[in-house]
Amino acid sequence: MAALAFAALLLTSSFTKEGDRPTEPAKDQTETINSKYGGVQIGAITYSFRSIRDIDEVIQACVDAGLSSVELMGTGIEAYLGAPANPLGWRRMRADDKTDEEKTALDKYQEEIKVWRADPANMDKYVELRKKFNDAGVNVHIYKWVAGMSEEELDYSFQVAKTLGAIGITAEIGEENCKLIGAAAERAGMLAIFHNHMQYAREDFDVDALLALSPANRLNFDIGHYFGSTGKNPAEFIKKYHTQIASIHLKDKTGASNETMKNANQVWGQGETPIAEVLQLIQQNQWDIYCDIELEYKVAPWSNPVKEVKTCREFCRQILL
Repeated sequence: MAALAFAALLLTSSFTKEGDRPTEPAKDQTETINSKYGGVQIGAITYSFRSIRDIDEVIQACVDAGLSSVELMGTGIEAYLGAPANPLGWRRMRADDKTDEEKTALDKYQEEIKVWRADPANMDKYVELRKKFNDAGVNVHIYKWVAGMSEEELDYSFQVAKTLGAIGITAEIGEENCKLIGAAAERAGMLAIFHNHMQYAREDFDVDALLALSPANRLNFDIGHYFGSTGKNPAEFIKKYHTQIASIHLKDKTGASNETMKNANQVWGQGETPIAEVLQLIQQNQWDIYCDIELEYKVAPWSNPVKEVKTCREFCRQILL
């Protein structure tokens, strides 16, 4: 209880003024980052740093936040490694009302990117990228990206994930993803790890049936979305499905029955999601589950995402040590 109170104090004080933020001693550059506390690996999904586009700056953000392990968002990585640029952007690429000029440009890009992905020399660039992360003291434990949904594109995606050192690929949970990505994970000898938003609040949602579609299927269980949409304790879900959970996303939200704000993102310690109970449950049972911060609450003008992820990591550390 004392640790929880101290962690809450850190979070509350961090939103008064910049000078009041808790600080840590400067880290010796030769010192290895270690965000595994009491046997529980605390990391973050790099979506938390979504305002940072440059991959080298993302790596530095991980270091500055004190993270030794991350779920890496793959958006922009191919371009960073020298792949042909998408002429339309991902949203326009999916649009149904593309012009003839856009269709021509897209066809050209798809041929060029296919050739680029088939060049073995470009896979070496992923080896170099992994080394950049590892040299900084950061491991990539999960990759969030697929090149497409064809068998060829999925096999390439898992090759990339494996080269980066990941155990598997994350995607949104659903029947098509669980079938196709699950099958590709099987072929690669890896895991297909499925993330939830509000699906568990649906009466017709059958997670057991989706997991059964492939022995490679696992869950990336978002405790905030689960609690915020259902009002149920995510710790009870984890007890039941812990052997099928590869990772969880940590965030603080109000619950589905909150009379003021339902299912709303909150600064950690100011919401109702039982983060401490979940972390201590995983710690006490020594379950091999990655626990990743997903920063979704609004960052105050005097702060930034890196500082907030660092504060969330410290919140977890205080609970676990």
